[in-house]
Amino acid sequence: MAQPLRLVIFGRQGAGKGTQCIRLIERYGVVHISTGDMLRAEVAADTELGRKAAEIMASGGLVDDETILGVAKSRISQDDVKAHGFVLDGFPRTIDQAAGLIDALGDHALDAVIDLDVPLGEVTKRMKLRARDDDTDEAIAKRLALYEEQTQPVLQFFADRGLLVRVDGLGTEEEVTERLYAAVDAQIEAGAKANSGNCE
Repeated sequence: MAQPLRLVIFGRQGAGKGTQCIRLIERYGVVHISTGDMLRAEVAADTELGRKAAEIMASGGLVDDETILGVAKSRISQDDVKAHGFVLDGFPRTIDQAAGLIDALGDHALDAVIDLDVPLGEVTKRMKLRARDDDTDEAIAKRLALYEEQTQPVLQFFADRGLLVRVDGLGTEEEVTERLYAAVDAQIEAGAKANSGNCE
């Protein structure tokens, strides 16, 4: 039986990642997994990992790589994810998390890592349009700069492994969706060819 689809999606704030995630789930039947959802589920289940994460968050700290990786491994080992595959959103955020994810999943770990690419100027404009009162120009610039700083090394990590697919995020939602589907379908096809070659 073919392995279910396993995707990771990245995109700057304002790139439209939320909308495209919903469409990926609808088309491919995968489970949407976000860092926040994973943490909340562990906390709600009162697991050891959940208690540790709750303690860190309550003190205003950032959950460390080891804890996040533990939570992610716990989630991707569950039956619904094993059966249907996943699209990971907001994870991994660091090289250590990315390496840990690949180790946990083993060979042919991921089908594709998608970077929904919308230029900085455009996402800044979008964020200003939908900004809340406390979203100053400075705060928006700072958030986007932090994303670049954290995410670029992780994108490079996946690019070095031939997994990164950049999808142009400019245009209507429908145009972007069509590009996204085409990119994912091409990766699935390439993966199927590689696997059939291994079987000969």
